[in-house]
Amino acid sequence: MTEKTIPTNFIRQIIDKDLAAGKNNKKVVTRFPPEPNGYLHIGHAKSICLNFGIAQDYNGTCNLRFDDTNPSKEDIEFVDAIKWDVQWLGFDWNELHYASDYFQNLYDFAVDLIKEDKAYVDDLSAHDIREYRGTLKEPGKNSPYRERTVEENLDLFERMKNGEFEDGSKVLRAKIDMASPNINLRDPTIYRIRKGVDHHQTGTSWSVYPMYDYTHCISDALEGITHSLCTLEFEDHRPLYDWFLDQLDVPCHPQQIEFSRLNLEYTVMSKRKLTELVTQKHVDGWDDPRMPTIAGLRRRGFTPASLREFIQRVGVTKSDNIVEMGVLEDCIRTDLNENAPRRMAVLRPLKVTITNYPEDKVEQLDSSNHPQNEAMGKRKLPFSNTLYIDQNDFAEEPPKKFKRLIPGGEVRLRNAYVIRCDEIIKDASGNIIELKCSFDENTLGKNPEGRKVKGVIHWVSAAQAIQANVCLYDRLFSDPNPDGNKEGKDYHDFINPESLIKLEACYVESNLDSVKPGETFQFEREGYFCLDAHSSSDKPVFNRTVTLRDTWAKITKK
Repeated sequence: MTEKTIPTNFIRQIIDKDLAAGKNNKKVVTRFPPEPNGYLHIGHAKSICLNFGIAQDYNGTCNLRFDDTNPSKEDIEFVDAIKWDVQWLGFDWNELHYASDYFQNLYDFAVDLIKEDKAYVDDLSAHDIREYRGTLKEPGKNSPYRERTVEENLDLFERMKNGEFEDGSKVLRAKIDMASPNINLRDPTIYRIRKGVDHHQTGTSWSVYPMYDYTHCISDALEGITHSLCTLEFEDHRPLYDWFLDQLDVPCHPQQIEFSRLNLEYTVMSKRKLTELVTQKHVDGWDDPRMPTIAGLRRRGFTPASLREFIQRVGVTKSDNIVEMGVLEDCIRTDLNENAPRRMAVLRPLKVTITNYPEDKVEQLDSSNHPQNEAMGKRKLPFSNTLYIDQNDFAEEPPKKFKRLIPGGEVRLRNAYVIRCDEIIKDASGNIIELKCSFDENTLGKNPEGRKVKGVIHWVSAAQAIQANVCLYDRLFSDPNPDGNKEGKDYHDFINPESLIKLEACYVESNLDSVKPGETFQFEREGYFCLDAHSSSDKPVFNRTVTLRDTWAKITKK
């Protein structure tokens, strides 16, 4: 048995040095801290795999903690969805926490900062606070309320907690340095008023809520986190993270380490924009298979193994870049090519009647579930005199090199016989509605004598086939960087009108009659598909996960 190769990166190198030096009692404790204000996307999958993966590889622990300090945007629906996503990806948490678990601790620490004259209540409006903060080139200036006495600040902060003031009328700010070159240290807000808002964990018991920068570092310390891993946009916040912990009597001082976000072609990752796609009905909910959410990818047929492989291929660096969509699609193709059973499905059916096959006969033909994996076994395919083939597999006037069925020509039905087209039946409008064919009974499992048949097409037996709807999903955006700054346009302008094509009255083979939602298959010659999670038993819906080949590679080269 080959040993598992553990990838290295700069974060693991830091941890290796910490362990060698005996730091943190040679323990590794990480956490994954999402805000429950939406569904997780593939960028979060990188953080999940990183935090939980490091904990596993170093025999450490990883907590799941919900950063639930903004109740007006958060919901228990998102909490439940996040838990499912983490476990579906193959991970489990050591401890489950909410930032709201620490609301009393956080309030008490804020009181301590006030007593040390390191925090004050400010009456400036949000607009004025921004004006006073200054710019990257100019220092800020002190608020006129900055020199309130400790006693006055303690009284006002308690009254804020008791709900005596209206939203936006007061905030609690840390007293650091309004001239700091790092704007995050210019007296950041650490508490704001949110009266009467129903919090999914604490109800309406609190009228003040802590800010993220203040909450996050203290929560890390209270949980004994050793390495607080976050994305690069928090690099400039690290001095503030450290400042709070240096001022307060907390159990430990975790180390914040930043890594680059995962940016993917043909997608947007902003939670605000993903929310807009949902609320503006550009997609059918957070789990729409075109969305980059974990729920959407799962519904589309992506597997946990394929996403973990993708994250490993992308790696962990400090350099921002955009990952090609082809990398993600190659991961799922590789996984499903190896693990997905084969089935046949006719997406655009054309009726075929085999005139020399007995009308009352149904033959059960052996067919492999996977041509490269005998362990998957075989299945029986019913064969009768009435079949469906795909319309694209017949051409009355064939182009050059067309190797499928033509008038008077022969083709092999996959895992079955060779048939010849003898007659074309059309409706009153001239549309082809049926082919009359004959079969060679001596060609089951062997080539016909005296002639060579090059083409092979898929089919289903009409009487036994299951009628289904099929959704052909593609990339949601037509531009690889829909978020890019393009003159006069935003990401809405690049929504791909062909990102979803719905096909009705398709036919799939009878062996798909007891499929469970999420099960994936290769529809031979068509692509990889799964049964939709919202499918009904009377007419199943199959979603295309990915095509057999990268069809976008040709488009982008044009």
